[in-house]
Amino acid sequence: MLTREQLKAVRKIQIRTSHLVSDVFAGQYQSAFKGRGMEFAEVRLYQPGDEIRTIDWNVTARTGVPHVKRFAEERELTVMLLVDASASTYFGSVRQLKSALAAELAALFAFSAITNNDKVGLVIFTDHIELALPPRKGTHHVLRVIREVLSIKPTGTATDISAALEHLEKVTKRRTVLFVVSDFLDPGCRQALKIAGRRHDVIAVVLDDPRETNLPAVGLVELEDAETGERYVVDTNDNRLREAFAREAAAARAERDRTLRSADVDAIVVDTERPYMQALLRFFRMRERRQ
Repeated sequence: MLTREQLKAVRKIQIRTSHLVSDVFAGQYQSAFKGRGMEFAEVRLYQPGDEIRTIDWNVTARTGVPHVKRFAEERELTVMLLVDASASTYFGSVRQLKSALAAELAALFAFSAITNNDKVGLVIFTDHIELALPPRKGTHHVLRVIREVLSIKPTGTATDISAALEHLEKVTKRRTVLFVVSDFLDPGCRQALKIAGRRHDVIAVVLDDPRETNLPAVGLVELEDAETGERYVVDTNDNRLREAFAREAAAARAERDRTLRSADVDAIVVDTERPYMQALLRFFRMRERRQ
């Protein structure tokens, strides 16, 4: 049962993302993600002007009259949302938590999908699968997706992207457009991403927060690793400490970026500090040019 605050949050996300989809993203989404190609539609009598290569020679031989095959573009897609609910996503130092940003992005992708008559499924994960919803169509289903992402109370704290991708392989029989929404604090996911990319169209949606790269000078601070529970007391007025923190954070991000590039998946980097619209528009335009 959702609280009143959660219901308000669901409604707010619905209004905002529906507006963005109808006014901004619907066309870009359709251009960026194509169907699986051409599928057989029917056999009909040959008409002057039809291409010779479309003739169905088996039917023509059987009937004694030239027939041709007709094909139609298979537009319908299945969109899967893999949303990270590990403890590190319940952090945000500027406008919102990374988990709230993940919920809004999931809603945006889901509404874009159903606007184009695609199915949407959801997997919420930590170091194990917390929740899985099979792909379906319709606004009611998308609202459930938003509710589940906002209200999930995960039992795990760590991140295992590989396990989530392996689960998807077991339960999904067809190719999907796969959005993996995570802060990607899982250095061991490269091979799993690479394998998933051979079958699915994988997009890594990377959640960032500025305080994860730069410490402000505010004196003694107790820090806690959200996924391991380890705590540290640090003096943030120490310039050398802040510089070392920034170097390590930059190295971790560079390693994350190398992991995604080597896995050959597209990435959208968004953060809690600024609106995500420009990052998404750049991604959609890049995909459209590639198509």
